[in-house]
Amino acid sequence: MSTTASSTPSDAGRVTPASVDLPSGRPAAVPTPRPGDPALSRLSLNQATVKYWSLVQAVDGCLRAGLPAIGVWREPVADVGLAGAARLLRRSGLRVSSYCRGGFLTGPDRGAALDDNRRAIDEAAELGAPCLVMVVGGLPGGERDLAAVRERMVEALAELVPHARERGVRLALEPLHPMFCADRAVLSTLGQALDVAERFDAAAVGVVVDAYHVWWDPAVHEQIARAGAGGRIASFQTCDWELPLPADTLLGRGMVGDGHADVRGLRRAVDAAGYTGDIEVEIFNERIWAADGDEVIATLARRHVQYVL
Repeated sequence: MSTTASSTPSDAGRVTPASVDLPSGRPAAVPTPRPGDPALSRLSLNQATVKYWSLVQAVDGCLRAGLPAIGVWREPVADVGLAGAARLLRRSGLRVSSYCRGGFLTGPDRGAALDDNRRAIDEAAELGAPCLVMVVGGLPGGERDLAAVRERMVEALAELVPHARERGVRLALEPLHPMFCADRAVLSTLGQALDVAERFDAAAVGVVVDAYHVWWDPAVHEQIARAGAGGRIASFQTCDWELPLPADTLLGRGMVGDGHADVRGLRRAVDAAGYTGDIEVEIFNERIWAADGDEVIATLARRHVQYVL
């Protein structure tokens, strides 16, 4: 698998027989946007999409392709060192669209979770990230009382809000598809996430609208409008829902246009709700991770034009 950045493809900006979308292998249907193309003005690469690239490689890949923003993860930042990562991002001129991730507030060691989240908030502030994505945590072993666990999560969140407000970082609650309720997130719908977020000031706690997790929800457009009315949309993330699901369902995300989600409909809804921030592509997929990173970015840029704008 490729772990280093390749040179910018020579056919960037036009469709040729060599322009192939990954991982499908289908010929590209639209030209690859060149750096400076207005179509790229809100497009952000979430670092998870190029999992095997370092932070340096991901930054360089964004710059080569003309992407103006990047969503950063804690582990690659730790590999570089926080101070070095902050310098790199400032020098690059890229916007940091989000910092991933905080949360996991439902486990037995609440003190340790709070300490780790405070560190994540500090890191996000140092990197210039406007929000810390919060995957709030699932059911601790043996527990079945979802309501009680959610309430404990809210209590832990309340302890983090003053520190987040002080550091100028918004906590962005991410509802996850219900299949992740037991192990990752006891918030399964955008409505549930808003019920929690609305207990706090909108500048301190918002929500993530992730296409993979919310596309199926019959109330999603209503809840997006609600989130927009309250100024709660902190991040919008795109990918697609592919079938069949892999054995590890976490890796079932696909390139936009390869699955079943109406991502353009969701983009229109968040725009109508007043969201003007970055549109972040976050894909967990072994085939995409194994592909050349520059080609992955070229594909997601084309698919952004074809299926999101």
